[in-house]
Amino acid sequence: MLFQFDNFSIDTDRRELRGTDGTIHVEPQVFDLLLHFVQNTHRVISKDELIEIVWKGRAVSDAALNSRINAARRALGDTGEKQALIRTVQRRGFLFAVEVTTQPSDQASSAARPDTRPRPAPPKLAPPEKPSIAILPFQNLSGDPEQDYFADGMVEDIITGLARIKWLFVIARNSSFAYKGQAVDVKRIGRELGVRYLLEGSVRKAGERVRISTQLVEAETGIHLWAERYDRRLADIFALQDEITLSVVGAIEPSLRDAEIERVRRKRPDSLDAYDVVLRAIPHAYYVRPEEAAKAVPLLEQALALEPGYAGAHGWLAWCHEILFVWAGFKEENRAAAIRHARAAITHGRDDATALALGAFATGMVEHDGVAAREAFERALALSPSSAFTLFLGCIVLAYGGEAERAIDWAERALRVSPMDRLAFASDHARAIGHFQRGRYEDAAQAARRAVQSNPGFSVAHSLLAAALARLGRTDDAKAAAAQVLALQPSFSARAVCAAIGIAPQLAAALTEAWCEAGLPP
Repeated sequence: MLFQFDNFSIDTDRRELRGTDGTIHVEPQVFDLLLHFVQNTHRVISKDELIEIVWKGRAVSDAALNSRINAARRALGDTGEKQALIRTVQRRGFLFAVEVTTQPSDQASSAARPDTRPRPAPPKLAPPEKPSIAILPFQNLSGDPEQDYFADGMVEDIITGLARIKWLFVIARNSSFAYKGQAVDVKRIGRELGVRYLLEGSVRKAGERVRISTQLVEAETGIHLWAERYDRRLADIFALQDEITLSVVGAIEPSLRDAEIERVRRKRPDSLDAYDVVLRAIPHAYYVRPEEAAKAVPLLEQALALEPGYAGAHGWLAWCHEILFVWAGFKEENRAAAIRHARAAITHGRDDATALALGAFATGMVEHDGVAAREAFERALALSPSSAFTLFLGCIVLAYGGEAERAIDWAERALRVSPMDRLAFASDHARAIGHFQRGRYEDAAQAARRAVQSNPGFSVAHSLLAAALARLGRTDDAKAAAAQVLALQPSFSARAVCAAIGIAPQLAAALTEAWCEAGLPP
């Protein structure tokens, strides 16, 4: 293949760079770097990508990379100051800012002449057992080809964010970008890439504003699972990319999990593996009710029988036993099981943000080890900064630990990332506790009421509402909320709940007093 640009050409068959005066000698790494640039013109290419392509992922210093960039510039008559062809994009990487045309090289043409038949279709790939997704190149609707780099950079950031999710298989950009400029046939692309889901999108820039639209599609059926549109001012292009990437990744993760749960429900029981069994258990666990947690436990134990080191199964078992311990009689067997599985989830899930978050939650709520819990939560966020799941669970542990402002901050961050999440009640739960601790009882009552509306069967939300209303002097309303607590959790006792959860002493005293004012057992 012959790539032609400016006054130069690159012949891939002969591995030659040519100028107006003939062949220009360059080192092999410099040639590979230039070849990658001409194949990805008008797209910001990160340093990490260049290292992966040119050095095959080996450890390379910035100095070594910069020396190759400078050599490439010299070969093209460019400089670090001029940057007419190879531009440095601050904090992002490099941009090859020149038009490139292609045509068969002499060798390629002669080799191709004996066979002019159409090329065979790519092989059909079976999707892997875990959820799989490809992010297709976003359409540039701005009418300006020079803006392609922005759309491509958006996709790269989303791929990077999704790749941090342990349970998700993400197609690399070099495969998904093969479809750039093509009409999208989701079923065909799904078959060719072997993925269950595709993310499509478009970017339109006009003046100082930009609009990004995204949609998540099930490849096999073409059904749209989720869509969102973002309208922003274009004050800082890179900060905007980061903001939208965080929102998109955070919204995709729960959408994908829900879609996978539905997929498993359609499968025959005799085809289940450990992963599928866990997915069957998750909907029960999400209810945060003892009777539902009890249904999830045997499924999760079945998953561990199939795969003993399955961090996710350990994490969900820790969650379920925490529910059973705190809200179904404070049985020691549930407490011990929650701690055991939480430790296993953290041990086996060092690179799994969801497992770490589940283990951290049970560690904080049942084992009362706030330090270990916070460390695991922070590790989960380091792995997946946009994990709303981690933020939702973490804000509750922080709230009961007496860290009111930090709990409220995490709760609000969680909702920004995933406002439609089924765990949104956890954010209101944490905010109710935080506001109560700070004496903001009206705010606490409003947050608790939202938690009740989101999950009316969750007794703790009613108890927080009762406490806030009691402090506001609304005795009748407080007693009505307390009656709902006892209807849902007949064994409720203020002292027992505080001891079971390990609530910070000052907060425990204030809650106990308010609960007793509302008529709940001390």
